[in-house]
Amino acid sequence: MNENHTQLCPSPEWATHIQEEVLPSLTSLVALGEVMLELGPGPGAATEWLRHRVSRLVVVESDTDAVEKLTHRFATSNVEVVVGDATSLEFPDESFDSVGAFTMLHHVATAQLQQQLLVEAHRVLRPGGVLIGSDSLASNHLHLFHGEDTYNPIDPASLLIRLQAVGFTAITLLVDYDVRFVAQKSGGAETCAA
Repeated sequence: MNENHTQLCPSPEWATHIQEEVLPSLTSLVALGEVMLELGPGPGAATEWLRHRVSRLVVVESDTDAVEKLTHRFATSNVEVVVGDATSLEFPDESFDSVGAFTMLHHVATAQLQQQLLVEAHRVLRPGGVLIGSDSLASNHLHLFHGEDTYNPIDPASLLIRLQAVGFTAITLLVDYDVRFVAQKSGGAETCAA
């Protein structure tokens, strides 16, 4: 992660954006259930908000420094921090009611690995479970912001097809200054919010 990320991602302004704009817009569309998996939480801006809305939150992070900080930060909470690769999850099939991926997909190096992450999210969801997420839209500004960092933005039009190809249904895409998405694994009880 480059220096731009080490300044922005742990900032109070970024946490406010995630917690007051992104997450409420997504969770107003679905119920998260009791047990959630968050992929690539970074410094934990979404984690802090989500942990109050589920009974158990498991986060998978590949950066060992971030894992250490998250482990310390959430030591006495309902958050379990796991070091791992979101494209090769070590959880049994149908382990979670919901999976979240917030502003991290563009850090996955290739489209093939991004697709594998979506496959894994689908695999670990229980029938009727939901994937919720957000990511930045491609721009010259963000390309420069990422400097020597991995920057592989997702095209919103292809995201719909990619989610369908994995087996997700009831897909909602919200595209404005970013892309936000909700997708359901078929089967089981409906998870839509009342």
